[in-house]
Amino acid sequence: MQTIQSDKATQPRSQPRPFWRNASYLLLVGGQGASAFGSYTSDFALPLLTLAITGSAVQAGLVISIRSLVMNLLSLLAGAFADRWNRKRLMIGCEWGSALVTFSIPLAWWLGHLTLLHLCVAATLQGAFFVFYQMAESSALRHVVPSEQISSASGQNEVINSVALMVGPLFGGFLYNVSPMLPFVIDTLSFALSALSLALIRANFQNEGHGMSASGILRDIKDGLTWLWKEPLVRFLGILTAGLMVPCAGYSLLMVVLAQGMRADTVTTGYIFAAGGLGSILGALLSAPLQRWLGFTRLITLSAWVWALMWLMYIVAPNPLVLMVLNCLGYAVVPIYMVAQYSYRVTRIPDELQGRVNSIFRIVAFGGQPLGIAATGALLQYTGPSATILITFLPQLAVAIAASFNRALRQARTDV
Repeated sequence: MQTIQSDKATQPRSQPRPFWRNASYLLLVGGQGASAFGSYTSDFALPLLTLAITGSAVQAGLVISIRSLVMNLLSLLAGAFADRWNRKRLMIGCEWGSALVTFSIPLAWWLGHLTLLHLCVAATLQGAFFVFYQMAESSALRHVVPSEQISSASGQNEVINSVALMVGPLFGGFLYNVSPMLPFVIDTLSFALSALSLALIRANFQNEGHGMSASGILRDIKDGLTWLWKEPLVRFLGILTAGLMVPCAGYSLLMVVLAQGMRADTVTTGYIFAAGGLGSILGALLSAPLQRWLGFTRLITLSAWVWALMWLMYIVAPNPLVLMVLNCLGYAVVPIYMVAQYSYRVTRIPDELQGRVNSIFRIVAFGGQPLGIAATGALLQYTGPSATILITFLPQLAVAIAASFNRALRQARTDV
C-alpha cells in the first residue's frame, strides 16, 4: 500500500517536469477538457429536446434522472472491473461507446424515429459508460504526474472543467437555436477526440502486475469496503462530502426560485448561474496555492465552514446583483474543497484498489443527491426558499462542526 512519508522534504529528489513538458498529462487533460465541454453542451440541450418531443416536464426530468440512477446502481460493479481490467483500454472503450450512443440521437432525429424511449435508452447507456469511465479515470492522474504534483494537477483539471461548465451551456444554447441536433454532434466529436487522446498516451494507468483477479466480483467489492472501513480519514471525507453536497443538490432549482422572487428575467438568471461558473474557475486556480499555504487539515476544515456559511448567506440576498456576487463566492469554495479531498484520497488509496474504493466513496459522497434534489423541491413548494435554505443548512453545519473535532482529520499528514 502506498503511504505518505512525513520526511519527504528531507529526501533529495529531482525537480519534476513542468506540466507543459509532460505529454501524457497534456493528452489526458486535453481529452478530458474536450469531453467535458461536449457533455455540458449536450446536457443543456437534452431537457430542451425532451420537452420539444414530449411536451412534459415530468418526462424531461425522467430522462435526466435515469443517467444518475444508473451511475449509482453500477458504481460498485464499475469500480471492481476498473481494478480487474486494463484501465486505459476501458476508458477508451467507454469514450467510443459514449460517442456512438450520443450520435444515435441526431441519427434517429434525421431518420424521423427519435422517441422518448430512445432518449431513455441513450441516457441509460450514457450513465453506464460514464461510471465505468470515471472509476477507471480516478487513478489515471497519479500515473501521469508525480505525487507532489497531484494537488496542482487536480487544481488545473478543475479550472478546465469549470471553464467547460461556464461556456458549454452558453454554446449549447446557441447551437440548439441553429439546430437542435448540433449540441449532440459536438458531444459526439468530443468523445471521439478524448478516445484518440487516450490512445496516444504511453503511460499505463495501473501498476505492473495488477489486473484480472482470481477472486470473484463480490470478494473484490468486499476488499474495497474493508480497506475504506479501516481508513478513518478517507471514510470521514466521504461522509463530510455527502453532508456538504447532498443538501445542495437542488441548487439550480433554488437559484431559479430565488431569482424569480426578485423578478429577475431569464437573461439575468443566466448571469447568476454564470457567476457561479466564474467563482468555480477562481476557486480552482486558488486550490493548490491555498493547500500549500494552509495545509490539508486546515484547508478541509475551513472550506467546509465557508461552504456551509455561504449557503446560509443566500437567505439575505436582497436583489439579483447581490445574489450573483454570493453565488460567485459560494461556488469558489467548491473546487477548493474538492481538489483537497481528491488529492489526499487518490494518493492514499493503493493503486490496486483505486476503482473499488473510489466507487464506494462515490456512493457515500454522491449517492444521496437524487434524494437531495427531491427534498429541495418539496421544501420549496411547501415552506418557501428561506425555510429551505435554513433546513438544508443544518446538515452542512453539522458536518462542518464534525470536521473541526474529527481526530483523524486533525492528525492527518498534510504533505499530500
